[in-house]
Amino acid sequence: MDVAISTLLSPIILFFLLGMVAALLRSQMSVPEAFAKGLAIYLMMAIGLKGGVEMAKNPITLEIGLVFLAGIILSFMLPLIAFALLRVTTKLDRVDAAAVSAHYGSISIVTFVAATEAVKLSGLDSSGHLVAVAALMETPAIISALILFMRGRKKSDVAVAGSERGELVREVALNASVVVLVGALLIGWITGEAGMAKVSPFFVDPFQGVLCLFLLDMGLSAGRGLRNGWRSLGPGTVGFGLYMPLISALITAGFCTVLPINHGDAALLITLAASASYIAVPAAMRLALPQAKPSIYLTLSLGVTFPFNVILGIPIYIYLAGLVTG
Repeated sequence: MDVAISTLLSPIILFFLLGMVAALLRSQMSVPEAFAKGLAIYLMMAIGLKGGVEMAKNPITLEIGLVFLAGIILSFMLPLIAFALLRVTTKLDRVDAAAVSAHYGSISIVTFVAATEAVKLSGLDSSGHLVAVAALMETPAIISALILFMRGRKKSDVAVAGSERGELVREVALNASVVVLVGALLIGWITGEAGMAKVSPFFVDPFQGVLCLFLLDMGLSAGRGLRNGWRSLGPGTVGFGLYMPLISALITAGFCTVLPINHGDAALLITLAASASYIAVPAAMRLALPQAKPSIYLTLSLGVTFPFNVILGIPIYIYLAGLVTG
């Protein structure tokens, strides 16, 4: 309860709520798109650098490798579960169910950033290796979703999909979030603490304020998505956006019982698995499954699951991690 209250009353969550309420009330408040993209790049650079510096302090061991492997397996596996649930509990067709399932196997870096701050507020330690896990979990879910779709597609679709395969691979591998996150991670790893000290006035001290600005913009986006896209979502689909993160969290908690992982890292791994992508995967879906409806998959991930995770989910995941790590 203390973790939940401290998270809900933190500035980053309150600014997110301010943006969402403003959008739902049709306020004219807005953040320029170019500025918002700049904030996103800044946050990914800061998180990547911090993670790389932490990784430089300790060599990659077998225990860390097992956590990496668990992240990849989860990203491949969770879309399969999500797809099966969507087909049973909603009226979504195969292409929309596949597109949605991809979002729920990949990760939300902003949710991860918010969880990192919540873990700090809880007085828990976490390692920089989870940043690398976040990068590894970006893309396997996309592959799983495409496999799910291809199992039921018509033969006439094969030529179109094949002609775009190279562009899809390029979009997934060179997605801006992946490039910035992995690149900053490597830079932090190479330069270490000495390099971080040189840029800390820009990447460490202003971090909280920039995060508040970014979450204000995300709150505006989530509110607009709910206001404009709710008609595309039935009760079963909205319910999926609320219970799927909890299912993913429970499955990941099971993994954590056998992984050599501490409380803080387990909380972040559970959060990664329970989050839903709204940056990398939508870009890939526009190429791979253009017939899928963004009004469904983007509204669900950004308008339903993201607010749930940021407001209520993260405290639950921190508590759950404590149960499974002792």
